[in-house]
Amino acid sequence: MEEMEELERCIMELVVNGGNARSIAIEALRAARDGNFEESYGKMKEAEDTITQAHNIQTALIQKELNGEKTEGGLLMVHAQDHLMNAMTVIDLVREMIEILQKHSQTP
Repeated sequence: MEEMEELERCIMELVVNGGNARSIAIEALRAARDGNFEESYGKMKEAEDTITQAHNIQTALIQKELNGEKTEGGLLMVHAQDHLMNAMTVIDLVREMIEILQKHSQTP
């Protein structure tokens, strides 16, 4: 039972960190849209740190599975992976959009 509780904790951390990272990246984009690039880059650093926490959990789960400890692949795990991958995609796109906005803000 303890093993299942640990897995559920990991799943919830993936969901929370993935969701938080995505939200922070959107905040970064909004700051860039408003011309506040210093805040924007700070938010992106925060989003990247948050997604790294989630990615570390995912990596630990993958390593356990590679070592023969099967992970339950239920709907909660799929949901957690969706959150993580969505956040990673949003962070990548926001990073590019901020660069575009910054370049356009410097154009006379």
